Amino acid sequence: MATLFYLFLPFFLFLSSCSQAETNADDAATITEANLAQVDTAGLAKATFAGGCFWCTEAYFERLEGVGAVISGYSGGSERNPTYEQVSSGLSSHAEAVQVYYNPKQITFSELVKVFFDTHDPTTLNRQGPDHGKQYRSIAFYRTPQEKAILTAYIKKINESGKQKNKVVTIVQPFKQFWPAEDYHQDYYKRNPSDPYVVSVARPKVLKFEKNYAQELKPEYRK
Repeated sequence: MATLFYLFLPFFLFLSSCSQAETNADDAATITEANLAQVDTAGLAKATFAGGCFWCTEAYFERLEGVGAVISGYSGGSERNPTYEQVSSGLSSHAEAVQVYYNPKQITFSELVKVFFDTHDPTTLNRQGPDHGKQYRSIAFYRTPQEKAILTAYIKKINESGKQKNKVVTIVQPFKQFWPAEDYHQDYYKRNPSDPYVVSVARPKVLKFEKNYAQELKPEYRK
């Protein structure tokens, strides 16, 4: 049975990958400003990153102490109100992204940047694991000159360290607009523990993250 499982694993991942997820018609309403109003973001700063499938990226950041909320969505493109079907098919210019609402008194932008670069491969162009296409490109958005300086300095540090075989291809660009994804994508990792993609791709990554960042996790995620 184990041999058969691994033989068909690529097929299962194709059916359930972030780029092939089926829309649940009963749960696919786009998050509106009213939905976001339910998230307590008073006094919190915002940071936006695109680093591959947002199911994984959201799960990393929401575990960090000092992070109040993480919203999965789309950014980096020009189309207004993009849909998952448009983005996942590569028909839009957007990338899957997350918007992180954090308390600067508990966690800094620099610390979020470190997590971002530690949790995906910033040297692969338009690809993260089984997900391929420009919608999975690596982008770090900045809102201030200070944030831009932090990002460019960190990329320089990675390139000069020699730890990566290839140079960082992460795009550093000014933040313009973030479009929340459909409701069924929010907390996907938590709400869909049996999804083949979550089991085979996301969970090992998240467990590794929890081990490496044990001291930075919220109490409920500490072992």
